[in-house]
Amino acid sequence: MVTPAGKRKAVAHLVDAHGMSERRACKAIGCCRMTIRYQTSRADDAALRQRMRAIAQGRRRFGYRRLHVLLKREGYRINHKKLFRLYREERLAVRRRGGRKRAIGTRAPMTVPMAPNDRWSLDFVSDQLTDGRRFRILTVVDDCTRECLALVADTSLSGARVARELDRLVMERSKPKMVVSDNGSEFTSNAILTWADQSRVAWHYIAPGKP
Repeated sequence: MVTPAGKRKAVAHLVDAHGMSERRACKAIGCCRMTIRYQTSRADDAALRQRMRAIAQGRRRFGYRRLHVLLKREGYRINHKKLFRLYREERLAVRRRGGRKRAIGTRAPMTVPMAPNDRWSLDFVSDQLTDGRRFRILTVVDDCTRECLALVADTSLSGARVARELDRLVMERSKPKMVVSDNGSEFTSNAILTWADQSRVAWHYIAPGKP
């Protein structure tokens, strides 16, 4: 009975089941009659809530900011503060528990590559120089031909850098139908989310270490 909705239900029960007046019921519950009679003026967000749940179910690693990006792409006009409120009310917050496997980003089936550019795989490998500095290499492989399309080495490779390298490859070879990667922070960044959405390329996340 902490929330106004809970208090309204309690007052309604006292009135209907025990024949109490609204005034007495409100006094017994300890709430104002104006609270009981209040009618919300907010628009019905049922469709938006349903779409939020659907996206969150398919992309369990995405928080409300990334949901906001996807919803804007679909034509929803919603303030990020309101979206955060609905996100919390729907209990969609990403759970973080140490020592457990990270959730897979999407449950969409992974296509079988039958021709070049049907599916690309992205991954990172790392090593260190003789002076101890570590560096990483972004690998891009065409899963049909097994051709290595790119090897990008640097001491730092962000999601934005990965998106730029993909743009370069698309200019040279046309875009793939699907990209496969693990769900590391670079591949689940807003830069990659935006790239995949604008490029109309399906992105399939797999657990780290899986083929």
